[in-house]
Amino acid sequence: MQNVVELWVYLSATPLFGLTATLSVYVLTQAVYVRLDHAPWANPVLWTVVALALLLAATGTSYPSYFSGAQFIHFLLGPAVVALAWPLWQRRAELRRRALPLLAAALAGGAVAAGSAVAIGWALGLPGEVLASLAPKSVTAPVAMGIAAQLGGIPALAAVFAVLTGLVGAVSAKYLFDALRIDSPEVRGFALGTASHGVGAARALQVHPDAGAYAALALGLQVVLAALLMPLVLPFLKLF
Repeated sequence: MQNVVELWVYLSATPLFGLTATLSVYVLTQAVYVRLDHAPWANPVLWTVVALALLLAATGTSYPSYFSGAQFIHFLLGPAVVALAWPLWQRRAELRRRALPLLAAALAGGAVAAGSAVAIGWALGLPGEVLASLAPKSVTAPVAMGIAAQLGGIPALAAVFAVLTGLVGAVSAKYLFDALRIDSPEVRGFALGTASHGVGAARALQVHPDAGAYAALALGLQVVLAALLMPLVLPFLKLF
């Protein structure tokens, strides 16, 4: 027990705490996820976030202290996103044939994702800066933060909305697709990537390689389209 206490004191005082805590919790939740046969509600990203939040609150650890170690994992996010291009390259001929329908679907999906969120928030009387933070909720968090800042929103709040959207999509998508009798892995993957960005794409990759490839494509399209169009279109609506 004394050794455990000494280890805790050492880790909590160094950047290794964030790295060790994140890896340990994720490995544990991933093992539970596999044991439960990849049940959507057991998504390891969701439960890792919950467990780490509780751990930081219980130990009184500030987020900057935690992130000083966790930033090593954060750095790997860039290479991980770039690696999603490989399954797209393997299917490049197929994607060229479907280029126009996929672009149209991406435009429609992105418009509905942003428009429905802003419309519901506006109907509920949310302030303009919250609406601006809510609009890019289906775009991956770093891009959503930049878009929200351009629209006059709160970047940190936009990141929270993006993460929550990704988690909700990853957990609920299977049940929704089953209820709608959508069986095509390509359609399921593209829809999941459109609505739930990176977290949804990660879930799709675990389910089927084609679903993962199309989810990665949808993620990339939403990033480009949202970054180009949202700052141009949304200000004309004068909702915020």
